[in-house]
Amino acid sequence: APESARPMSAHGKQQPLLRYPAPAAGNGSGSGMGRRRYLAFLAIAAALVASYHLLHAPTPSSRYHALFLTLGSNASAAAHLRALTLRPHVAGTQANALAAEYVRATLSSLSFPTRVTPYSVLLSYPVHRSLSLSAGPGRPNNVFPLVQETYPGDPYAEAAAEVVPTYFAYSGSGSVTAEVVYANYGDRKDYAYLASRGVDVAGKVVLARYGDIHCEDMVRNARDAGAAAAIIYTDAKDFGGPAAKGKQKWFPNTRWLPPSGVQVGTLYYGNGDPTTPMWPSCAAGEDCERLSMEELDASEAMPGIPALPVSGRDGETIQKAMGGGVAPPEWQGGEGAPVYRIGPGPAVLNLTYIGNDTLATIENVFAVIEGKEEPDRYVIIGNHRDAWTFGAVDPNSGTAAMLEIAERLSQLEKKGWRPRRTIIVCSWDAEEFALIGSTEWAEDNIDIIGSRAVAYLNVDISVFGPGGLVPRATPQLDELIQEASRMVPDPDDPSHTLYDYMIRQNPPIARVAGAGTDFAAFVQHIGVPSLDMSYGLSCVIITPLASALNIVALAVSEYPVYHSLYDDFVWMQRFGDPLFHRHVALASVWGLIALRLADDEIIPFNYVSYASELEESSKVVEDGCPGCAVSFSPLHKSIKQLEKAAMKIHMEKKVLQADKWGLNTRERTLKVREMNDRLMMAERAFTNREGLAGRPWYKHMIYASSDQDDWGTKAFPGIVSAMANAQKLNTSESWRLLQHEIYRGARAVSKASAVLDGRLT
Repeated sequence: APESARPMSAHGKQQPLLRYPAPAAGNGSGSGMGRRRYLAFLAIAAALVASYHLLHAPTPSSRYHALFLTLGSNASAAAHLRALTLRPHVAGTQANALAAEYVRATLSSLSFPTRVTPYSVLLSYPVHRSLSLSAGPGRPNNVFPLVQETYPGDPYAEAAAEVVPTYFAYSGSGSVTAEVVYANYGDRKDYAYLASRGVDVAGKVVLARYGDIHCEDMVRNARDAGAAAAIIYTDAKDFGGPAAKGKQKWFPNTRWLPPSGVQVGTLYYGNGDPTTPMWPSCAAGEDCERLSMEELDASEAMPGIPALPVSGRDGETIQKAMGGGVAPPEWQGGEGAPVYRIGPGPAVLNLTYIGNDTLATIENVFAVIEGKEEPDRYVIIGNHRDAWTFGAVDPNSGTAAMLEIAERLSQLEKKGWRPRRTIIVCSWDAEEFALIGSTEWAEDNIDIIGSRAVAYLNVDISVFGPGGLVPRATPQLDELIQEASRMVPDPDDPSHTLYDYMIRQNPPIARVAGAGTDFAAFVQHIGVPSLDMSYGLSCVIITPLASALNIVALAVSEYPVYHSLYDDFVWMQRFGDPLFHRHVALASVWGLIALRLADDEIIPFNYVSYASELEESSKVVEDGCPGCAVSFSPLHKSIKQLEKAAMKIHMEKKVLQADKWGLNTRERTLKVREMNDRLMMAERAFTNREGLAGRPWYKHMIYASSDQDDWGTKAFPGIVSAMANAQKLNTSESWRLLQHEIYRGARAVSKASAVLDGRLT
């Protein structure tokens, strides 16, 4: 036998195979009997060696997985990113159609079956914008140019002319002339503070800065406070970087946002095509039910007031013209900023915005790698393609990584690999507007996805700078993420793995609950186990509640050019990932997780950690309501049931893997399928067909965005929302509704326990 075929000792040394001397040649019956015994021994020895290798040698799939990790290409990731970011490519434009074709052609060249699924959806573009400032008697008016400036030698200066003018999608149209009130980060607590200072926001133009919550929540809060319009700016304190002497402190010299930089975004407070809430849209020329523009304008999902994003320089100009009381220290700007005052006035802003909300065609692009043994089970990986501007970080760093994964999978296929389960590669469109492409497709295929999807693996931004792996996921994926991250060296410190950085964070793995990217439709609407990940720095968790509920966010200080003109290939090449080794590392762990989910005989989910997570989260939620006249015991009881069911299936899995049940081939196949169905479908059981109170699209009772922050994470969102309402109103009905939400959450957990247990009551 060759050396490589010999068993290993406990000390790692190869052991010689058993030796048996061949019988001496002869013609007698004894020698013939010896020969037969010798041949019989060889057969037994061969069987022992084969059984040893069957038990101890790597499985064929694991060998392919190891090979996958060696196939990464920095040059390929860089080339894809450069090609995708040559022009701005906002959804609905010809440039984005060309980007879709690039993705389709790349996947098709790898011999994967591809298809494009179009939808006609409501998108929003600016027609006219103007903003001027009247600083008071005797002071000249200031007309703001509302332009992001290129820099000398900018290789994308010509293409920058194609960038859509700075705006908020779905902003209300109209003209407003009114005094200004400064509202800090535009959170509800900021408006409460203004009220405590006697500042009336009604009929005013609110000036707020990015930082705590997303723009749709900021404008919604301004509207609810009675404001006539809103201006949102990027304060240099948060986006402009530290003071620097002797050179410009912003891009292209550093990673920081230039003074003219503007963060654009969307104001629609929902997911998917605004004209088809709760049901799928259709392609142009097809007939599908839609809300009228009158119905849509009257809905709470639309902002209802004009709003504009402006630069830090423009925001500071407005601040200088304001009067009224001095804002508190935590509301002030950074070094060199004027003293911030809360108003109102004497500064008066004249804002006009006219938008065009129109039906436009978007295109989702797919490649399918059909599974060999279980083609009707889907592992779905996805990234969105559309960008507000060039999109080098958001989202095309993720697109480049996904295409790099596809190239590696194609190489594996050429070497004989076929996945056990089907892998679907998805390039979503119009994510920036309202997660539209992924949501419409998920709604369009909700029953098939609900019955066949094993997991959804999303990467929006793959790399935004140095740091480490920043994952968020539903908890049954935690163990798999840890195992995969141990297999990939940290590109910034190859003596360690991605796991080493991740495990030092608090939390190491956050939860997929905020509605900020394309996992929302899969986990929050359908109940598919999901993850999302990036490479960079995670934000510091500063509150006990946030830490306990596993809230994590992008580190703004590492990616200050977010949604601005300056998110281009130059920024990535200089500051995000100069060697493109971080792209390759992220692609490695992302792809390895997909391979494990597609190839492992038993789906590598572990619900024991899910039960532990829910127990911890429930205690945090309960601690937020001391002395409340409600009982959390139904929730705690249901979590104990989940813990028991999770331990049961975990032990069953180990017994099946060790082949201790003595099943024949057919029995084993059926048992594996039955166990996988329980593991796959348990997450669906956390959903409720009626959805969250007041937000029926969100079906998941455990994880969803906060009703006060569309990107914020909440565990048990229905309970948390009802608790806040009861504490505010303190009526018997509000406390009854809180108890009802506790029971709803408990029933969802109990349903998941029953699915894992696999038995009828």
